[in-house]
Amino acid sequence: MYLKRILLTVVLLGLLIGGLFSAMVYRTLFISNTVFSNDEAYVFIPSDADFDEVKEQLQPLLKNLSTFETAARRKRYSENVKGGKYAITKGMNNNDIVNALRSGNIPVRVSFNNQETPALLAGRISSQVEADSLTLFQAFSDKDFLKAQGWTPDQALLPYIPNSYEFYWNTSATTFRDRMLAEYTKFWTDARLDKARSLGLSPEQVIALASVVHKETAKADERPRVAGVYLNRLKKGMLLQADPTVIFAIKKETGNYDTIIKRVLYRDLEIESPFNTYKYPGIPPGPIAMPDISAIDAVLNPEKHKYLYFVADTENFGYHKFAETLGQHNRNKEQYVRWLNAQKIRR
Repeated sequence: MYLKRILLTVVLLGLLIGGLFSAMVYRTLFISNTVFSNDEAYVFIPSDADFDEVKEQLQPLLKNLSTFETAARRKRYSENVKGGKYAITKGMNNNDIVNALRSGNIPVRVSFNNQETPALLAGRISSQVEADSLTLFQAFSDKDFLKAQGWTPDQALLPYIPNSYEFYWNTSATTFRDRMLAEYTKFWTDARLDKARSLGLSPEQVIALASVVHKETAKADERPRVAGVYLNRLKKGMLLQADPTVIFAIKKETGNYDTIIKRVLYRDLEIESPFNTYKYPGIPPGPIAMPDISAIDAVLNPEKHKYLYFVADTENFGYHKFAETLGQHNRNKEQYVRWLNAQKIRR
C-alpha cells in the first residue's frame, strides 16, 4: 500500500510538472503577445543586425519581450537573424512572430522619376531601401560597370527607367543597379530597337533625346510633336538649340542642381559644355535627366510634320506654338518675350 502511494504521488507530481511545463510552453509560444492597436506593425532589420537589435525593435510592439526571447531561442531564430522588412500582425503569438521574422521578408515598392544626376537618384533610392546614398552613388558611377556596358560617366543614368519596381528592403546597392540593368535590357524590346534603328539612333541616343523632350514639355500628348521637331532638325543638320540642355550645362558647371532658371539669356548660350546644343551639334552625350517612358516612346513614335521651331504658348500654358519657318517662329517668340517681361521674369 505504501509503495502504491509513493508511485501515485510520483505520477501526480509528474503530471503536475508536465502540466506546468505544457502551460509554460503554451504561454511562451501560443498566447497573443502584441501590444499595438493597428492591424499591422513593420520592423526593418538591417542585414548586419544581431538578435539584440531585433529585440530592441520589437520591444515597443510586444507585451512580454522575455517570452518572445525564450521562443526565439527555442526555435533557434536568435542564431539566424535575417535582414529585411517584416510585418507583425495584431494578435500574433510568439511562434507566429518568429516564423514571420524567419521567412516573411516583404517586398517594397521602389519608385523614382526624373532625377538629373546619379547622386540625386541615389538619394531618392536610399529613402526606400536599406542601402545608403553613398553606396548607391558608388554603384551607379562605378567605372568598370559603365565600361562593361560601353557607357561613359555622362551616361550613368541610362539604365534607370522611371517606374515602380518591387525589391526587398535589404537589397544591396549593386543588386539594385544590376536589376535596373536587367529591366533596361527588357525595356528595349525588338519593336523598340527596330524603331530606334529606323530613326538612325542607338538606344542611348534615344534616351538622351527623350530627356530633352521630357524637359521641354510636361504634356505627354505634346511630346511626340516636340520629338518630331528635334528629329526634323537632326535630319537637316541643324543644331538642336534646346534650352533645357543649356540649363543642365549651367547646373553641371556650378554643381548646384537646385538652381531654378525660368529664362535662358543670350549669355547663357555661350557656356562651354558638350551639353550646350546651341554650340555643339547632334544629341547631347548623355541624358540631362531620366525621361519618362512617355518621352522615350515619343521619340520612337514621333509625330510626322514639318515644324522646325516651337516656343511656349502664353495662351495655353504648358503647351507650345509650333512653326515651320523662322519668320513665323520669331513672331511667336515676340509674344512669349512680351509675356516674360510683363511677368518680370528676368532669370
